[in-house]
Amino acid sequence: MKKVLIFLVEDFEEIEAITVVDVMRRAGVQCDMCSVSDEYVTGSHGITVKVDVIMDCVEARDYDVVILPGGPGTENLRKNVRILEFVKDFYMSGRLTAAICAAPAVFADAGIINGHKVTSYPSVQNELKNSIYLEELVVEDGNLLTSRGPATSLPFSYAILKHLGLEEEAEALKEGMMYNFLKENQ
Repeated sequence: MKKVLIFLVEDFEEIEAITVVDVMRRAGVQCDMCSVSDEYVTGSHGITVKVDVIMDCVEARDYDVVILPGGPGTENLRKNVRILEFVKDFYMSGRLTAAICAAPAVFADAGIINGHKVTSYPSVQNELKNSIYLEELVVEDGNLLTSRGPATSLPFSYAILKHLGLEEEAEALKEGMMYNFLKENQ
């Protein structure tokens, strides 16, 4: 079974986090919500989530993907040296390292975006120095995957599934969740 880890810190963007967790679990992927220290974490819109694991109990080698949701909580991700080290080590191991919204700024802080194609929420574009910035919904370059923001949470999730080799599951979910209908009727 494929396993992904998603970090939740205070003020995380709920849509970005919960959408990813939901899509992963629908596809049969174990998706562990991880906190740095507390069992409960409150997002930027007051939604409190009980996490599955605490960082001290996590072994990076047990996961295929690490995911960072954005929102105001990105600053809490950026200030946490343990998360920065985890992200850098995970990336250096060659496994998919994914971030959405403002969270690609964590990649800049970890020193892993140099020369890579990336995207993000527009307000953090200037912080992604030494990268190749693209205004696309989702950008995958090597083992980095980035996306724009809350509205791109579904395509971001489907891209993670595709990377995991679960393309059929992603396509079935696009149909079942009416994502294809949405795209056809824009």
